[in-house]
Amino acid sequence: VHNDCIVAERYYSPYKKDTPHEVYSITKSVVSALIGIAIQEGYINSVNDPVLDFFPGRTFENDDARKRSMTLEHLLTMSSGLEWDWDEMVSSRDWVQYVLDQPMYIEPGTEFLFSSGNAHVLSAIIQEASGLNTHEFAQQHLFDPLSITETDWQKDIDGIVKGGWGLKMMPRDMAKLGYLYLNQGVWDGQQVVPASWIEATTTKHIQVPEPLEPWDLYMGYLWWLHEDGPYAAHGMKGQFIYVIPESDLVVVFTGDIPDAKFAQPQLLIRDYIIPACHSSPD
Repeated sequence: VHNDCIVAERYYSPYKKDTPHEVYSITKSVVSALIGIAIQEGYINSVNDPVLDFFPGRTFENDDARKRSMTLEHLLTMSSGLEWDWDEMVSSRDWVQYVLDQPMYIEPGTEFLFSSGNAHVLSAIIQEASGLNTHEFAQQHLFDPLSITETDWQKDIDGIVKGGWGLKMMPRDMAKLGYLYLNQGVWDGQQVVPASWIEATTTKHIQVPEPLEPWDLYMGYLWWLHEDGPYAAHGMKGQFIYVIPESDLVVVFTGDIPDAKFAQPQLLIRDYIIPACHSSPD
């Protein structure tokens, strides 16, 4: 999407433009948008709210001052300080309990650690604060304003919508989310996501230790920020929503590529797509 128009679009059999696609960790970036909306709507006070305060009826193991100081912002920047293991979480009976039972290995806000558990707790917080599950909240406050109607979103065994993955969307709807962010949260004249949230989301809060060629990476609010300007929602196997404000550009990829080729879409953007947006008509 360049200068407000779809300028290139291609699908490969058996996929079509109306085929919902598993977006994997792009789900996390959607959850981030919903947290911003929940704050705007008054369900949540701010990103400085302590995480444990949203679960007053629960007790958690390894309770200490560091865990009590953990805030929503720490979850949004993947710097919670909580230990985490994917296999252990998905095999546990209660995912939220598992995540928040884990010991703190470092002070919150100190170090990046990729954790789908952080995003799942955020989904549970949306449910606790709003009284709607995350998919219902998203449909009402994000998807409906963007005329996104064909989505599917998995739940955990307790009925909590998965915060770290599990969302299926069509590629054009992925592009709508990118376009919403490119335009500071405004869609068709309506402020869907607060502009202040877009600004906070695209601020470099913490550096990601391992760069993704060709860019060094930083974490915003569950969006990945690149050293030279672009920011993106990333999903396993090659799912991407790239926003390049300097080029007035949104690029969406879906795919099923191995980890070794995860950088290929970034290279295509850097070497071909961005230059094409700035080349002369000749």
